[in-house]
Amino acid sequence: MATRATNGLRTHEDGVARCFWAGDDAGYRAYHDDEWGRPEVDDVRLYEKLCLEGFQSGLSWLTILRKREAFREAFCGFDPEQVDRFGERDVARLLKDASIVRHRGKIEAAIHNAGRVLELQQEHGSLAAWVWTFEPPASERPKKLTYEALVEMPKTPASARLAKALKRRGFRFVGPTTAYAFMQAMGLVNDHVEGCAYRAVVDEERAALRRPGT
Repeated sequence: MATRATNGLRTHEDGVARCFWAGDDAGYRAYHDDEWGRPEVDDVRLYEKLCLEGFQSGLSWLTILRKREAFREAFCGFDPEQVDRFGERDVARLLKDASIVRHRGKIEAAIHNAGRVLELQQEHGSLAAWVWTFEPPASERPKKLTYEALVEMPKTPASARLAKALKRRGFRFVGPTTAYAFMQAMGLVNDHVEGCAYRAVVDEERAALRRPGT
């Protein structure tokens, strides 16, 4: 079992200190270690993350994570070109699929947003090139990302800007809190708390990343 400290960390049986939310679930821990916060530039994975963050609204992320492979199967691997061709028959099919979250508004938003992704690709070359322009400046980030600083950031000025821009482009289910969760997941920010063994790993990957469109 992991032990939780007051600084937002959990030390697991392997002796590694991680962000407290990694918990004891093996899948959740792997997501924390291998994916969350790692800078992402692949449009399919970015579209997937945006969709899943929308589906997560009002639910636990672990619930979504456990359904992730089912979501991928249901949404053609989150290929936006394929999802953009979905119609009412597909909506009806997905509403009957108990392996995913059967919420009509979220399902229709995911399908609708695929078309918006394709529009951004046409205009900017890729979804990634557009999204990475919303990386917040250092002046908007805490000088030290403590647990206390993190819990005060369910949304930020940068996520408000991104959410507003997404809505202006016609995206649905993309409020500032959802937008910030997306930013955290895709590595637009590094929100592994100080003391987490993976904070430095993410910092290194972000430092080495060539931002799309630059």
